[in-house]
Amino acid sequence: MAVLVAGATGNVGRHVVGRLVEAGQDVRALTRRPGAAAPPPEVRVFEGDLTRPETLPPALEGVRTMLLFPVGEAVDEVVALAAKAGVRRIVVLSSAAVTAGYDTEYHYPVEQAVERSGLEWTHVRPGEFAVNSLYLWAPSVKAERRVVDVDLDTPGTPIHEADIADVAAAALMDDRHAGKAYNLAGPEALTHRDQIAAIAAAIGEPLRVEEVEPEEAREFYRAQGGWAAENADFLFGFEDYSGETTDPTGATLGVDRQDGGQTQDGERPAGGEAQEQTWEEPDIAWLTCTDITGGPARTYAEWARDHVDDFR
Repeated sequence: MAVLVAGATGNVGRHVVGRLVEAGQDVRALTRRPGAAAPPPEVRVFEGDLTRPETLPPALEGVRTMLLFPVGEAVDEVVALAAKAGVRRIVVLSSAAVTAGYDTEYHYPVEQAVERSGLEWTHVRPGEFAVNSLYLWAPSVKAERRVVDVDLDTPGTPIHEADIADVAAAALMDDRHAGKAYNLAGPEALTHRDQIAAIAAAIGEPLRVEEVEPEEAREFYRAQGGWAAENADFLFGFEDYSGETTDPTGATLGVDRQDGGQTQDGERPAGGEAQEQTWEEPDIAWLTCTDITGGPARTYAEWARDHVDDFR
C-alpha cells in the first residue's frame, strides 16, 4: 500500500517524501505543478488540486495513509474520496494555534473533517517555524546585512521544518500515533537576537540589528514586498488570526497560519510556514521531535547552516 503526500513540494512536504523513501515506502507526491517537482526517481508524482476533488482519485488509488495539507475548501469531499479509496489514516499538517484556541477557521475545520470521517487520524501541530526567519529577514540580510525587528529579546522555540517532517513521516508509518495531536516546538528557547546571531555565524559575517516599534516594522516589511508585506499586519499584531484589526500588545506565540499564507503545495506566498502574533500564550504541552521519534531534535544553529545559501 502507498503513502500519499499532499503539499509534497513544500518546506515540510519535501522532507516527508525523503523520509518515506529512506524507509522504503511506496510514496506518491501530490502537487498542482508536477513539472516543478523534483522528487527522488522512485516517487510517483500526481497532478492534483485539493480545491478540485475530482482531480484526486488517481492519486488516492491504493493509498493506505495520507499527509493532508490543510486546505479548507472542499475538505469534506477530499476526505470522503480518501475514505472511498480505502485510505486508513490521514495525518493533518496543522498548527499549534488550534491547541491555543486561536485557529477556528483554517486548520481546525480540516482536523474536524478528518475526525468526522471515522478514519484514523493524527494532527501534527507545529508552533513557530524556524523558516520564519528566511521569509522575513533574508531579503535585507542579503541586500545590506541588516535585520529590522521588534521585541528582539522575547524568547521563542522555533522548530526546523525537517523535525516536523520526521514526526509527520513517523505518524504516516506507525499505527501507534493514531488518535494523537502533537504540539511541536524546537529544542531550545531563543530570542530573535539569538537567532540573528546564529544566522550571522552561519554566513560568517556580522549583521546590523535594528529594534523598532511595531508600526515602523510593519512599514518596513510592507515596503520589502513578498510574503512579509502580505503578512505584515498579522506578524506585528495589527491583525488577529481571523483577520480582525487588533492592537499590537501582549506576549508572543509563534504559530503556523498556513491556509492564510501558503499555497496548498506548501510554498510561502509571493511561506506559510510560521508567523508570529501578539497573543497571550496558553498552557500548551510542547513536544520536540525527540519526544516522538527518539531522534535528535535539530537546533536553530543547524537550521541556519542548512539555509546559509538563502541568506548570502
